[in-house]
Amino acid sequence: MHRRTTTFARRLNRVLPDRADPIAKAIERRGIRATYELHDRALSNRHSRGLYAHGRPELDDVQARIVSEVESQGYSLLTFPELFSDEARWHELEEMRDHFVRATEADLGKGGEHVRVREGKEFVVRLHSYGVTIGLDDPWFAICASRRMLDVANAYLHMWSKLEYLDVWYSVPQTADAARVSSQLWHRDYNDKHLLKAFLYLVDVDEEMGPFQYVAGSQPGGPYADAWPWKPLGQNYPSEGELERRIPESAVKSFVGAKATLVFCNTSGFHRGGFSTTSPRILATATYTSPASLASLTERSYAFAGSLDELDPVTRFALS
Repeated sequence: MHRRTTTFARRLNRVLPDRADPIAKAIERRGIRATYELHDRALSNRHSRGLYAHGRPELDDVQARIVSEVESQGYSLLTFPELFSDEARWHELEEMRDHFVRATEADLGKGGEHVRVREGKEFVVRLHSYGVTIGLDDPWFAICASRRMLDVANAYLHMWSKLEYLDVWYSVPQTADAARVSSQLWHRDYNDKHLLKAFLYLVDVDEEMGPFQYVAGSQPGGPYADAWPWKPLGQNYPSEGELERRIPESAVKSFVGAKATLVFCNTSGFHRGGFSTTSPRILATATYTSPASLASLTERSYAFAGSLDELDPVTRFALS
């Protein structure tokens, strides 16, 4: 996810150079939070809920199970073929994975000057990163924009959702004594409370490869929702020791699994992953949010290369 940029802090810094930064940031945070709440209650999300109420999707048993499990425990675990029976889709993903891995490892072998990483998360190489123009010829984008996925997201959020982010990640192995950083630490995603994320393992992931981990019940409405509760732009990174003292070990789920393992979850609940000390963890990920998130907190990671007019209304809404 990518924070929506603002200019207020830069403007105030020219007027009060000695103390503008903390003042401006505090004012901006309050303004952004107020904007998010307004869009959630009265503007963007109200309209989206109305669209959903007049066109609820018909879910099959697998889709209904995903929605029910994320609602009750914050996550749902299944395999890709359970949701997509067409073997050709998986083969296309494997071809995409192999090309990405070859290119990434060739770049890393030459010093990594051309790999796509984000500041502070250099342990993750990305296939696309932000600003990519992408179309339905991309196999992962085609899956994320499909009604199989969108109907799950919309039913869970009880509104027409936005496909905010998608990418494929290559987690670079770290030394065993390295410290966890950034999303390798327990955190809540700041960008929305109405949130559904998907993680698809493209390789087998064992305990040493940074499996995705989630605190069951830390999603909104869960028994641990009040532990460092979610708020827009909140300080959502408690220390590892603090969280482990407050959350029972039985609530921590570690998703070790074979390739084609698929996890859906609300990542406004506590989660972490990507701390591999052996082999690279390769996965595809997607984020579905409410319109309020894009209106106030975040920016979409991609531009759609196709024609929106050729899409059905639900898909057009998700990509526009």
